[in-house]
Amino acid sequence: MRDLHVAVTGASAGIGAAVAREFAAAGARLTLVARRRPLLDALAAELAAEFATTSHVVAADLGDLAAATAWIPGAERALGPIDVLVNNAGVQIVAPTVATDLAAAEALLAVDLLAPLRLCLAVLPGMLARGRGALVNVASMAAVAPTPGMFYYSAAKAGLGGASEALHGELRGTGVHVLTVYPGPVRTDMETAARARYEPSFVADHLPTGDCVALARRIRRALARRQARLLYPRFYYLARWFPGVTSWVLGRHTPALRPPS
Repeated sequence: MRDLHVAVTGASAGIGAAVAREFAAAGARLTLVARRRPLLDALAAELAAEFATTSHVVAADLGDLAAATAWIPGAERALGPIDVLVNNAGVQIVAPTVATDLAAAEALLAVDLLAPLRLCLAVLPGMLARGRGALVNVASMAAVAPTPGMFYYSAAKAGLGGASEALHGELRGTGVHVLTVYPGPVRTDMETAARARYEPSFVADHLPTGDCVALARRIRRALARRQARLLYPRFYYLARWFPGVTSWVLGRHTPALRPPS
């Protein structure tokens, strides 16, 4: 990964920040994209101090679809063509479907599904012309095992996962690689907030939960090995192998949503 230009969306915290650190440690130049500029500036300073990494910082709201790709020309002027795009930015709604605010739900679809597709389309022609590059699309286990209480989130991540898997097959032999990532529960602020929306449950509380640093390491290694997909923690490969059983378990054992506070 040395000297590659890696662009990471949702880089200000959680999985995105861990991915940025992992690629910085491997010698990449980084474009860091998220809404919260102070967190991005702090991360860029940390990466410069620890790894002598050159970072280009972009404060952008990817939910504004008209401007979702506007940062790419500036990033490429600063650091050269994007070699690896990591579509990680995402938001989550955990709520009864009928109680979900429509504007918030459609904003989720913009960030989690439509913006990543636009970003793929924006960088793909250049990658194909160069005969190299990689797209990393961070979906979710909610794409493989749709979870009660996550109506829009499951839809968005299933859409992203399906599009990413289809693109992987389409681009075979072009030199451009596509990796689809399906994280299960991973310790982040978003995961903590989602878990708090459900009633206590022995089953849910004892499901394997991953770590951002370990996931970031696996993403870099999967990309180097040109894997088509990555599920993490590994326990969740069972959901892909046995989708019928998974759907039954989720339907019967997902804890009830807490009433609104």
